[in-house]
Amino acid sequence: MKVIFTCGGTAGHVNPALALAGYMLEKDPSTDILFVGAERGLERDLIAHTQYPFRSVNISSFHRSLKPKEIRHNLISVKNLMHAKRQADAILDDFRPNLIVGTGGYASYPIVRYGAQRGIPAAVHESNIVPGLTTKQLEPYAQRIMVGFEDCRVHYKHPDKVVVTGTPVRGDFFTQTKAEAKRKLGADDGRPLVVSFWGSLGAGRMNGMMAEFLELEAAREPFHHIHAVGSISWEAMQRELSARGVDLAAHPALDVREYIYDMADVMRAADLVLSRAGASTIAELTALGVPAILVPSPNVTNHHQEKNANVLGDHGAALVLAQEGLDGKRLFTAASEILHDEGRRADMEKNMASLGVRDATERIYETVMSLVR
Repeated sequence: MKVIFTCGGTAGHVNPALALAGYMLEKDPSTDILFVGAERGLERDLIAHTQYPFRSVNISSFHRSLKPKEIRHNLISVKNLMHAKRQADAILDDFRPNLIVGTGGYASYPIVRYGAQRGIPAAVHESNIVPGLTTKQLEPYAQRIMVGFEDCRVHYKHPDKVVVTGTPVRGDFFTQTKAEAKRKLGADDGRPLVVSFWGSLGAGRMNGMMAEFLELEAAREPFHHIHAVGSISWEAMQRELSARGVDLAAHPALDVREYIYDMADVMRAADLVLSRAGASTIAELTALGVPAILVPSPNVTNHHQEKNANVLGDHGAALVLAQEGLDGKRLFTAASEILHDEGRRADMEKNMASLGVRDATERIYETVMSLVR
């Protein structure tokens, strides 16, 4: 069988495709897989580190603003879309797929649409709670729309096409118990573990709050804390902590890193996570049943993170705080209240786990394979 995966824009769009591609090869090593993305998209670099071939289409995003600069950008995007059809047709003619799977991002639009118009079975996976612009545009063409939660169904014009599959989470997140992960990290002395991160490249505003948070922690070290600063804010964080008189060497329970490379261990051991509300993070939290304090990024298109976070908040799985007006002291107080209230934390864990789908990859596989069997 020949399968095209098409995706792009963010790792949150690419990773579900990689998870499914790997699972398909486990089931049938003869499966022929091709990835298609944007010429200058992040997906090109991500796929370059895998065994999969990659082809590109010259396509760009559409912006919602009516500012002259954005209108010019959209006019270029219209022109690119016209060229993308020709490129998509060439890829479809050359590869002749039996199945097309889109996992989000504007780069997935031409292959899914023009492939579906040829009668090739096509499915789309949307990792955000509310569909993005591309998913909305592809809904008439895709035979199945795969989503993370039942709450997502109401956002589609064709709810009969919607299948709740969850979003894939790396398998190594489930290879050990929480106790084993805590021992590995040296955080098994009875104190809870807080994990915080605000994006792989860091977030200056939130890291400023975390410096105050860490200063308050340093006074008593009431819990273990692993915080990822990100490369952009790393040096600034060192200066800020020094200015606040916090010597991390004197506080072994405070583990401040540039990046969390052992994320499977850290997330498995966590008792509370402080983070943004990207789709991949939401999938990990729900699969592991870890309570969270979510501060959605105010800069994401169409307020996707706010909508993601609010579903968890509405189900009692997370505390959702707006970035505006927030500071380190308020974050510290909120985290302390959750961690010192065992009943509340247990309820949040239960509610978070009730939203999780651990077998998401298998569900997606069965859904897309039903289109070609």
